[in-house]
Amino acid sequence: MTNKFIYETIDEYLRQFPDNIREQLIILRNLIKSIAPEAKEIISWGMPTFYYHGNLVHFAANKNHIGFYPGADCVELFINDLGPYKHSKGAIQFPYGIDIPSHIIREIVLYRMNTNINKHFQK
Repeated sequence: MTNKFIYETIDEYLRQFPDNIREQLIILRNLIKSIAPEAKEIISWGMPTFYYHGNLVHFAANKNHIGFYPGADCVELFINDLGPYKHSKGAIQFPYGIDIPSHIIREIVLYRMNTNINKHFQK
């Protein structure tokens, strides 16, 4: 869904999408920011990324869904909570036109924050 333009900010990334898709991406972005207000917003792997003592989560617009990329450990850990959402080793798909499942996002982001903090302070 994205072109080959190199984005420097999440705002630049979001501007390329039609209003309906951009709105869902902004909802997800704001949800993550509310859970992890200390996380830095960056572009990594060409995707909006939240960074907190390491990569926290990525997200991206795809043809028919928003891809949410918390990593393979999170998908495996939360697999029973994903219900109808398609998923793969490190990704969860949220189809366009549905509400972003804030309870799942919240649990995953909090888990990732704790994991990153533990890794950071074990060094």
